[in-house]
Amino acid sequence: MALHNNTLIKQAIENQEAAIEEQKSARADFLPKASAGYSYTKLKDAPYAILAGTQIDVGDNDQYHWDLTLSQPLFTGFALSTRYEMAKLGVDIKDAEKEQAILDVVKQVKAAYFNILLTKKFFVVADEAVNQLESHVRDAEKFYKQGMIPYNDLLRSKVALADVEQNRVRVESNVEMAVSAFNTLLQIDLNRKTTIEDIPDIAPGSYDLTNYFKEAIEKRPELKALRLALKNADHGVTLAQSAYYPEVNLVGSYEQNGHNPPATENDYGNTHNASVTLQARWTFFEWGKTRAEVNKYRRNKSSLAEKLKGIEDSIKLEVKNAFLTLKVAEQNIQTAQKSLVQAKENWRITNLQYQQQMTTSTEVLDARTFLTRAETNYYGALYGYMIALAELERAAGGRPAEKPSEKNEGM
Repeated sequence: MALHNNTLIKQAIENQEAAIEEQKSARADFLPKASAGYSYTKLKDAPYAILAGTQIDVGDNDQYHWDLTLSQPLFTGFALSTRYEMAKLGVDIKDAEKEQAILDVVKQVKAAYFNILLTKKFFVVADEAVNQLESHVRDAEKFYKQGMIPYNDLLRSKVALADVEQNRVRVESNVEMAVSAFNTLLQIDLNRKTTIEDIPDIAPGSYDLTNYFKEAIEKRPELKALRLALKNADHGVTLAQSAYYPEVNLVGSYEQNGHNPPATENDYGNTHNASVTLQARWTFFEWGKTRAEVNKYRRNKSSLAEKLKGIEDSIKLEVKNAFLTLKVAEQNIQTAQKSLVQAKENWRITNLQYQQQMTTSTEVLDARTFLTRAETNYYGALYGYMIALAELERAAGGRPAEKPSEKNEGM
């Protein structure tokens, strides 16, 4: 849905279509161009010539003229062919930009999807905390009425309950915002109650950082676009150098001249004529302008080459950072899972002890805080792993291949 509806991709597609139209325009420059002109001139005095002291009229006061011209470029110093090649590369560059937009949207949708699941788990944790502390407050009120605990213990429990209730409201709002952000990426109604399926199982894979580096350098659209831009810079130099050469055009023309609007009547000369002209124009001195243009494009190419090196380094750093983040998230899943089991058991024991008045409310509240933190950390690591995997896929320029297992390596 996002790939079809997202505005970022639609924008990239429109830019690509514009580049295609520019290529068509450059191709049209190879073909002959036809033009037409029409003019009317009203003279105050009829034109005349004086021969042997005698004035002889040579034209009318009213002069009509129209012409048809066909012009075919023969040689432009390779300017036309260079512009066409630059336009073709422009299409490829826009295609790479569209690919980049697709990767960005895919990553954003995945991250938004997992963020919904994460915030929903946080809401479950918050709701569970409210229910358990409500039960604890009921126990505390019973013990207070029986004179088994002081009043400040009861107050402490009620304050803790109010705090988790407020937190539940905040988390519920976060869930709604996460859904709205997801809807925005899909370009559907912002307030739609979108429901998504949870992931049945998250199984961390085995990945190779060296392969990521290789895939990123080969696949990243940003690098593809820069490499194409380097080729375009070469064409830019050639285009600037075309000014060193003359331009040659073949021009065919047909014209009519007369004293009536269709220019079919002329008492002083032929009404029509046709011509074929070979035109050559060479600007051989412009105070170093052409040389400066050539040097400018060469400097631009050097700048792009340095930029490409810098982007390659930054992409490698981005890949390594995403890889390490994924490994940290993977390790945190195991650690957080153990901690969650311990926290649940600690809460169970502490709550039973309180019901038997073998411990205080402070211990119960601390146990619930530990359990909330453990649950939050576990779900954060679980869905954080999936978000980190989406980040790594984007950094590698696509879906990274898992490291082959020993069984696969032997096949």
